[in-house]
Amino acid sequence: MTSQQGLKRGLSARHIRFMALGSAIGTGLFYGSASAIQMAGPAVLLAYLIGGAAVFMVMRALGEMAVHNPVSGSFGEYASTSLGPMAGFVLGWTYAFEMIIVCIADVTAFGIYMGFWFPEVPRWIWVLSIVFLIGALNLCNVKVFGETEFWLSLLKVSAIVAMIVAGLGLLLFGVNLSASGESVSGISNLWAHGAFMPNGIGGLIACFPVVMFAFGGIEIIGITAGEAKDPQQTIPRAINSVPLRILLFYVLTLFVLMALFPWTQISKENSPFVQIFASLGFPWAAALLNIVVISAAVSAINSDVFGAGRIMYGLAQQGQAPAAFSKLSEQGVPWMTVLVMGVALLGGVLLNYLIPENVFLLIASIATFATVWVWLMILLTQVAMRRQMSREEAAQLKFPVPFWPYAPAAAIVFMLFIFGVLGYFPDNRMALIVGAVWVVLLVAAYYLWVKPGTPKRPDHSSITHR
Repeated sequence: MTSQQGLKRGLSARHIRFMALGSAIGTGLFYGSASAIQMAGPAVLLAYLIGGAAVFMVMRALGEMAVHNPVSGSFGEYASTSLGPMAGFVLGWTYAFEMIIVCIADVTAFGIYMGFWFPEVPRWIWVLSIVFLIGALNLCNVKVFGETEFWLSLLKVSAIVAMIVAGLGLLLFGVNLSASGESVSGISNLWAHGAFMPNGIGGLIACFPVVMFAFGGIEIIGITAGEAKDPQQTIPRAINSVPLRILLFYVLTLFVLMALFPWTQISKENSPFVQIFASLGFPWAAALLNIVVISAAVSAINSDVFGAGRIMYGLAQQGQAPAAFSKLSEQGVPWMTVLVMGVALLGGVLLNYLIPENVFLLIASIATFATVWVWLMILLTQVAMRRQMSREEAAQLKFPVPFWPYAPAAAIVFMLFIFGVLGYFPDNRMALIVGAVWVVLLVAAYYLWVKPGTPKRPDHSSITHR
């Protein structure tokens, strides 16, 4: 079932942009934002701006490397080259772990969403069905996959834009959606209920793990480099536009939400989106929202299975994963990695069968560590790669990091700060512990099963243009 033609460059700039949007915009915005609002109040907007700036620097660091060396293994391979094979092994498998965890959380969310229409059907049945659907999509030609992801993400993005426009219209015409007669809708809600930062600097700091989790998945842009039609053009365009678009969506959405409703009325039990659509008074609002969040979940799962599969493919080419992971189907797809992801997601089916009430929060809390760890390693890899270059080589880079070296250094400090936050607050401490244990296990696995020394270098000439 292998192909000698290799990976096919079938992803256009349009596909890559919407894959990144699909991977990043999911349950973190639709459901997680309520928790961040409760912690920080309106100051959550500041947290998203700061976090977005840090993530943009991560993406520029990744973009510099991806344009310089566009391969499917992406940052896993870059880390092996610049920091050593063990660093590449830990980074690559941590990213795969992140994608698996996020996918299990999203398939669980899919089961919850379907329960809105079919409450009598056990959740695990829906989870099982979506696993098979996503597996089938990921076995298709990469162009078919990219096209599917484009339309799924487009639906999600269109809903967000519609909500922002509708919300701004309601604010402009002075329509009051507040559940309490004591308050009215308006921009003054951002400071009228306990000030802009009602819970002080502590509340702002506490919300950062939730905020950073919301940006997770955006690094898939780097993974697509090995299958992009023209990586030197498409990758820079995607990296310059996608983080800013995601940040704009997040900030504008929450701005409109907290202007329409006092932040004190936003409950952690319900999605803020449910609240705003329900308040519009349309009987079909709940069903419409459910369609949107289902498409958001399917889109995110689809992108994440792709990302995890391609990073494992890159690891296999370097001798850091089973050789079977590098086998390609006639469609140019690493089918074994898709199969592995499918089996991992079946673990989500089992968890939904055994503990349907607690599984979502249990899984989602672990993903934050993996996400921030991957970003930190990307930044460190870029710094190491740049320091190994001569001044002439650095000058020839086609997509260099801005404000070198100060901006990457600031982003590294910020990621270390997030780890400190995870360790300081009891609610997040378990995520840090689980993440630390995972890294230790990976280091042990490297020394036990992966031959130390120079990794096997992949032959990138196998990537075909189609």
